[in-house]
Amino acid sequence: MSISKEILINITPQETRVAILENGMVHEIYIERSRSKGLVGNIYKGNVARVLPGMEAAFIEVGLERAAFLHVSDVAQARQSSNGNGLPHISQLLREGQELLVQVIKDPIGTKGARLTTNITIPSRYLVFMPNSDNVGVSSRIEDENERERLRNMLIDQAHRIEGAGYIVRTAAEVATPESIDSDVQYLNRLWDAVNTKSKDIAAGTVVHKDLPLYLRVLRDMVDEDLEKIRVDSRETYAIMGEFASTYVPEVADVIEHYPGERPIFDLHGVEDEIQKGLERKVHLKSGGYLIIDQTEAMTTIDVNTGAFVGNRNLEETIFKTNLEAAQAIARQLRLRNLGGIVILDFIDMVEEEHKRQVMRALEKALEKDHARTQVCDVSALGLVEMTRKRTRESLEHVLCGVCPTCEGRGTIKSAETVCYEIFREILREARQFDAKELLVLASQDVVDLLVDEESGSLAELEDFIDIPIKFQVEAMFTQEQYDVVIM
Repeated sequence: MSISKEILINITPQETRVAILENGMVHEIYIERSRSKGLVGNIYKGNVARVLPGMEAAFIEVGLERAAFLHVSDVAQARQSSNGNGLPHISQLLREGQELLVQVIKDPIGTKGARLTTNITIPSRYLVFMPNSDNVGVSSRIEDENERERLRNMLIDQAHRIEGAGYIVRTAAEVATPESIDSDVQYLNRLWDAVNTKSKDIAAGTVVHKDLPLYLRVLRDMVDEDLEKIRVDSRETYAIMGEFASTYVPEVADVIEHYPGERPIFDLHGVEDEIQKGLERKVHLKSGGYLIIDQTEAMTTIDVNTGAFVGNRNLEETIFKTNLEAAQAIARQLRLRNLGGIVILDFIDMVEEEHKRQVMRALEKALEKDHARTQVCDVSALGLVEMTRKRTRESLEHVLCGVCPTCEGRGTIKSAETVCYEIFREILREARQFDAKELLVLASQDVVDLLVDEESGSLAELEDFIDIPIKFQVEAMFTQEQYDVVIM
């Protein structure tokens, strides 16, 4: 089935939001905020703060809140001097105080700093320039061998290529002309010269080159043959995109439209609702089944349940149909929520091997549309499917949400009953330790209600035991777990 792709861009002074729709359904959301722009692609002049031989890595100061992480496998000289005998030790390549050019390949996520590489890459519309490599490659998504050879030879024959530098031909170049490739080569040469010149004149810990803003990266990276329309709700941004497109991607200049409507563009296409759904733990399937998605620091787990779906034939057929539908939904949710790292899928147990194979094929086919690299393992002995998805930026939940101040990220809070019994123990401690005439308990409304109602008998026994009167006061600002026992 052919895909009809549309890109919606919502611009405000505070943030840029991009939604990618395929056949009218939201599949990806990108958000870039003016106060916390993504760093992937930025080039910095860094200073080696610490070399860690035990981890074969180093921490690099690049002027960010936390020192960034550079592993030996991401050091350009490491691959050049490996000679097939494994990578050299990090201490042979870097020393503390050394200055070097580095590029961010992963944004800071949670408590982790940014991930760096010295294998600099600078993308253009059709090419990726690699100053520290002399290879010429072609995107694996271009499958036609004749076209691959044509593009490779076209690039090798380019007169303007920088000697000793490498290039990768991007998927978008599948029908590119020699003139288009030459234009990109010259653009990348000029950009690299500017980066080199600037890096010599600035201090370490300073940004040398910033990647394009999100609304222009859309034109550079997200345009393909399925794209029918790009709609942007800012006239000023529309003009900038039109100028950029006419210079670098003229073939898409005609599909960019300004949306002048009064109704917000994301409301008009149901994107706001999809963003809200993308933050929920439960995802409903059309059949009546549902997914439960739990995102943790170590991994993401997705559990499949039949829910209200009872089927028409037998249990195995019901489970099979639910799992097939879930495979499609899982692939979409991974993209929509931008879930990365290790993902564990708990499909409903199937008896027939053919059903297992078909579900796996459906999952792999659905993941083919994903721009992020994925790797899927077969069903394990426990009936789980293990997979990984490359993570370069924070998930939708991490971008839009913070840790809950009530549960502090646990996802649960102590019950009112548990808090009551903690208060009883605290009262005993206070009564034994201090000579109190009266005790005042400050707690939330639910806890106080439970103490003076269902636990009133236990409370009376406690008062008799310690021989001190106990009073209560509701504190509206307290969470259910908070309380205080005051000596009067």
